[in-house]
Amino acid sequence: MNRIVLIVLTLCCSFSSWAQQASKALQTWKNDKYSMFIHFGAYSALGGVWEGKPVTRGYSEQIRAHAPGLYSDTYEGVVRNFDPKLWNPDSVVALAKAAGMRSVVLTSKHHDGFCMFKSAFTKFNIVDATPYKRDIVKELAEACERQGMKFGLYYSIIDWHFPAAYPISSSNSDPIPAAHHEYNKNQVRELLTHYGPISELWFDMGSQTPTQSQELADLVHELQPDCMVSGRIGNEAGDFCVMGDNEYPNYKIATPWQTPASIYDETWGYRSWQEHGSADDKAREKLVSLLKVVSRGGNYLLNIGPRGDGTVVEFERDVLLKMGDWLRQNGEAVYGTKADPFPNPFKWGEVTTKGRKLYLSLLGMPSGRTITLPGITGNLQIIHVLGKPRETASFKRVGNDIQIILPAEIKSVKDIPVVVVEFSDDFKVAPANIIQVNAIQKNLVLSHANAQHEYSIGGVDYNSYYRTTVKESWRFEIPKTTAVHPLVVFSDEEKGKSIDLDVNGVRRSIILDDGEPYQMAKTGKVTWGPTYLNQAKGTGIGWGSVLTIDPSKGWPLREGPTWKEINRSEVRQLPAEPSQSWFVLQELTTDRPQNLMVEILSGDGIGVWLNGEQLLLHSNRAKTDSTRDLVLLKLKTGSNQLLVKLYNRYHEQVPLSITDQVPQVMYRKRLDRIPLELSNDVSWQLHDPSSPHQDLELPNLFLEWKLK
Repeated sequence: MNRIVLIVLTLCCSFSSWAQQASKALQTWKNDKYSMFIHFGAYSALGGVWEGKPVTRGYSEQIRAHAPGLYSDTYEGVVRNFDPKLWNPDSVVALAKAAGMRSVVLTSKHHDGFCMFKSAFTKFNIVDATPYKRDIVKELAEACERQGMKFGLYYSIIDWHFPAAYPISSSNSDPIPAAHHEYNKNQVRELLTHYGPISELWFDMGSQTPTQSQELADLVHELQPDCMVSGRIGNEAGDFCVMGDNEYPNYKIATPWQTPASIYDETWGYRSWQEHGSADDKAREKLVSLLKVVSRGGNYLLNIGPRGDGTVVEFERDVLLKMGDWLRQNGEAVYGTKADPFPNPFKWGEVTTKGRKLYLSLLGMPSGRTITLPGITGNLQIIHVLGKPRETASFKRVGNDIQIILPAEIKSVKDIPVVVVEFSDDFKVAPANIIQVNAIQKNLVLSHANAQHEYSIGGVDYNSYYRTTVKESWRFEIPKTTAVHPLVVFSDEEKGKSIDLDVNGVRRSIILDDGEPYQMAKTGKVTWGPTYLNQAKGTGIGWGSVLTIDPSKGWPLREGPTWKEINRSEVRQLPAEPSQSWFVLQELTTDRPQNLMVEILSGDGIGVWLNGEQLLLHSNRAKTDSTRDLVLLKLKTGSNQLLVKLYNRYHEQVPLSITDQVPQVMYRKRLDRIPLELSNDVSWQLHDPSSPHQDLELPNLFLEWKLK
């Protein structure tokens, strides 16, 4: 059964709108890699202190929400005294350039609603409400233009000062009433028409409807087609996706993405009582973070928080300058590079690539001073230390591996030396899992379970973002070349969707709509065991690895909530609070391997795991009251554990039903003849998705190759 959702044209970012950004501007944005974030506003004058006491809860730029007794009228008094007389935009831009950054992104308005620009739609701005009387956005934009630096803006979708805004909540992912949405659009028009070219508009927080997210994204692209929109606009409407604050993924992301980072994890805005430590240690820490982001294909947005008088904190300045010193020698390994081509990360450091070069950034000394690059073909020309071409390394080939002995000149990795591996022609790196087909094998099945996955970040809002799968790929090797008519097999869950199937560089669009139905064979008896319930708060849609669960103990930790046994057969509405999840544990036993189709009723988001393997993970993108999924369970002999996570965003109840009382039917569709080589690369992704960040949501799809 197809998921029951309200189909609307504004469900998500239109792909044609995003494709407009797949241009020179987007490639330039991706190549820049490293930018300055500036959290600066009236909150900076408080420095994280209220009534003489440090406010330890939350970030200091959000002190308006966390300081006891800091009411709206009291905060207006803070604004009336905000006078950053020592703010020097040219000096700040010069610092960004010296640090090796390629753009500056300023907070034009944070959650407190105070605008760092002259706005016709509120007097709560730096020109009309403060003794400073100058437009900081305008002056910083002009300074960037003078020094050839790109200029971007942060804009908070939520607003604690706008009368028609939703009240402050602890999550900051609050709905946006209609009047508030119009206010936001009006200010976005101001920002994109009064301050010259804007390289990116960094939206933040709020829980918009799909229509609201799309309208804002369309407005940006209409006013400035080359302006990149951040993923925190919500509903997968951004041009690039954004990690959580100071989050560094350990996986590769297929779409454009960025990590926002602060010098200190504890705050973004100025905090007068912040402990600094060693500038050398902090510079290395942030360089490591930069390299981790760039090696996975992302951009790094590193923040400073000026004081209320406008001066830059000396410690932050020193950290940036030290990073700039490293980049002046080693920037070739950062700017304009692509992600690490190797399937698994290395313990000794990070890898980037550009053209016919690999850049090995050494964060730790490899064992025996030897680096092994596995499964790489190509003609090696030279290996040397970046910026020091005479410091060459010896190497040898062992099969398809390359073993590199570090040059003797590298005594330590404290300063993060970079080794350049240059090829005289193109090189190729083998994937992690190559499926080997032997001479007697007649059948090969490619599915979600044996695929290599490419990811993005999707979902509705900050509290419901999750790692989406946007593409799946395989490499398989066969004993001889041949040609076959593969079968694409799918269920009612996938029926009506379209995919692009790529085989050895040839793409075919396939509509999953006219397959031959067949009844799945019942090979054994399935016994439904007890059904258990548990709950958790603030965990989002996703979940980490799932191991065997003992329902007699707390979960996910021993001291966690205990499981409660329920009647599985009834449809129920579980009471829920915002950002709360229910876990359902279902035990099934079979006397032999068997496939079983089940239907699961859920609400705002769902995750499904069978025996620890993730089968399904998605949000309710249309924000309907409920959604239904068909999931094919491949049961093993003996006991099986089905874990279902039901995520709630704003509703007061979460629907739940798990049943196998649905047609046990799949569909086969025979494809045209496809030639196969000895080594074959196959992939699929959605055809014309509404957003590049949209999850495949093809849990039961597989491709069957009948080999001769």
